[in-house]
Amino acid sequence: MTASRNSRSRQTRPRKDPVETLHFDDADRVRLLAGAADRHLILIEEELGVRLAAPGGGQIQVSAPEPRLRLEAKRILNRLYSRLEHQMSCDEADVRSVLHHDDAEAKAADSTVIRVPRGASFMARTPKQADYIRALNDTAGCDLIFGVGPAGTGKTLLAVAYGAAQLAMKAADRLIITRPAVEAGEKLGFLPGDLAEKVDPYLLPVWDALSDSLGRTQMEKLREDKRIEVAPLAFMRGRTLNRAIVIVDEAQNATRAQMRMVLTRLGEGSRMIVTGDPTQTDLDHRQPSGLPEALDILEGDKAVRIIRFDRRDVVRHDLVGRIVDAYEKRDADGKA
Repeated sequence: MTASRNSRSRQTRPRKDPVETLHFDDADRVRLLAGAADRHLILIEEELGVRLAAPGGGQIQVSAPEPRLRLEAKRILNRLYSRLEHQMSCDEADVRSVLHHDDAEAKAADSTVIRVPRGASFMARTPKQADYIRALNDTAGCDLIFGVGPAGTGKTLLAVAYGAAQLAMKAADRLIITRPAVEAGEKLGFLPGDLAEKVDPYLLPVWDALSDSLGRTQMEKLREDKRIEVAPLAFMRGRTLNRAIVIVDEAQNATRAQMRMVLTRLGEGSRMIVTGDPTQTDLDHRQPSGLPEALDILEGDKAVRIIRFDRRDVVRHDLVGRIVDAYEKRDADGKA
């Protein structure tokens, strides 16, 4: 903690509360737990009404007037440290998630983790994300998963992490990622370069998620070996995709004909994950999106899972959730 912050804390709470000290084995993990400029500790302080200090040497001091507050703070700190022991992330969203879930919910969340060999691990941060990961891991129960909802809910990141994990474990031969190139009207021939170079500008979020999951070196190697393939949606026509994980991203920008086409590409030993936000289509108003139609006609099929995210599942910056709320309120009011 900085001297100025401790000084302010002493001014606002002059009494000396009981102090308990947690000792952790790895001082570097404790620094990650505390966050830049102790930001994570500040979040815990503000939520619980305690005071925290990280004097170094793998220690965190917990000060609070009531034993129950110290106990709760220790529970939160131990859970965050445990995440880091399992090579999971510890950012502000993770801190808030642990703060707002009890131990039973947290243990359930621990069972919904995507671990990428030699790569990163991803843990569900909301109940809907937990449902999504369970559906992804249910290889015996379903081969088509829809993840639909607003931006920032982890739809694409978790789908890509799952596909990367299956590829790294050699449970699938290929990871095929496709996305409608609406801005180019699917007519990409005039652009320079090979197919991947033409499509890459529309797939940057996917490549970012792959890099987060696999690390850039492993990602590039798999790409060179053609085990990771990118293709615009229009180029999927006529293919049968066997032993592959297929991710259809930004599916709200697929027309009805394109959606029907891509869903019927599924071959033996393959699974498909379709992500999108039905409220955010970029299609011309004369071309209805195929995503709502697919959700309507396939809901109830025993081999299909549909996970519907909402504003409560937004795990980006807090402001993103408020932006989603503002637009949904505007839409509900019927304003242009």
